Amino acid sequence: MDMLSSNTEPMGKRQQNSLRNRQAILSAARACFQERGYENTTIRDLIKRTHLASGTFYNYFNSKQDIFAALLTEFLSSLNNNLSRSRRSAKTAEEFVCRSYQALYSATARDPLVYELAHRNDRALKELFGSGILGLIMISLEDDVRDAIEKKVLPDVDQDYLCAAFFGVAYETGLMVAERVHLHPEQGDDEVEMATRFSTALFIGGLSRLSALPCRRRLP
Repeated sequence: MDMLSSNTEPMGKRQQNSLRNRQAILSAARACFQERGYENTTIRDLIKRTHLASGTFYNYFNSKQDIFAALLTEFLSSLNNNLSRSRRSAKTAEEFVCRSYQALYSATARDPLVYELAHRNDRALKELFGSGILGLIMISLEDDVRDAIEKKVLPDVDQDYLCAAFFGVAYETGLMVAERVHLHPEQGDDEVEMATRFSTALFIGGLSRLSALPCRRRLP
């Protein structure tokens, strides 16, 4: 029994220390990227901020690109897990629109810095992932829109324009949510609700008129 305890306890401590070091690096990266910008931040800046030995640092990340990717991956995983499923379960156009924006704005309010960083470093995102922030966040939107139109949840409008409009509103409104929550984190829930209501009302108020327009082009 004692031998088992002595074997497992150090492993637990090592794991905890590993998690602490990784979190320290990510926290340092958040601060440096915010203060200096992604392009101007160096690995030396990050190591100095964490107070870790350089050898320890490189046990976790090989480059600042890896760190930026880790920050963004954490953000995206908290957003994308149930987004497509909730959109595909929508029974009305309002549910479809509302759930899309609520998921995005909620994730943004939980982590406004990463969303702001993604906006400021769009070129780095495209180099890492081949896409900008909206392409990553709404990667399944086109399929979900097509599915919703087939089920008659959404009207049969021009799908290219509809997705572009989704992206445009999400891009700028998401940034506004991030900026406001960054300044006043205690108002996060209120900002998410206001932004979701605004975006949903904007779309739902216009969809009835859009459905009367000719649909000239559809997604392949």
